[in-house]
Amino acid sequence: MESRIERLCIDRGLKMTGQRRVIARVLSEAEDHPDVEELYRRATGLDSRISVATVYRTVRLLEEKGILERRDFGGGRARYEATEHGHHYHLIDIDTGKVIEFEDAEHEQLMRQIATRLGFDLVSHRMELFARRRADAPAAKNAGHAQPGGSQDPSIRPEGKDR
Repeated sequence: MESRIERLCIDRGLKMTGQRRVIARVLSEAEDHPDVEELYRRATGLDSRISVATVYRTVRLLEEKGILERRDFGGGRARYEATEHGHHYHLIDIDTGKVIEFEDAEHEQLMRQIATRLGFDLVSHRMELFARRRADAPAAKNAGHAQPGGSQDPSIRPEGKDR
């Protein structure tokens, strides 16, 4: 069965070698934003013949073809996610490096309004927040962050959940 990223590769005319298929599968199954070293570790768990150079070349090719997006969440290493991952944003805890994905319809509407006011049609946008958890803030729960009144916000996904 083809992975989501493998399908994108085929649709964009890339030759799919066995090693590329493994790397595409690892990327499709990732519930986080892995860097190349982590991709290599996971891929060699499936096929020990894959070299780190192959992973670097494949990631670069997938980025050039618009299949992957490079993210810089600090820490000195680029991390990756599929470009067709829906509208979402990232909050990066600068103390732990944890990445929390979230959606915000109000933010999207505001970005459209700003572009319109300036005479443009919004094509794309990106938001990454770098923050430090307040000492008085409740700890994040698995399904999202606690909201006032104890409810959970399903639009907030800590890295590794519901991707």
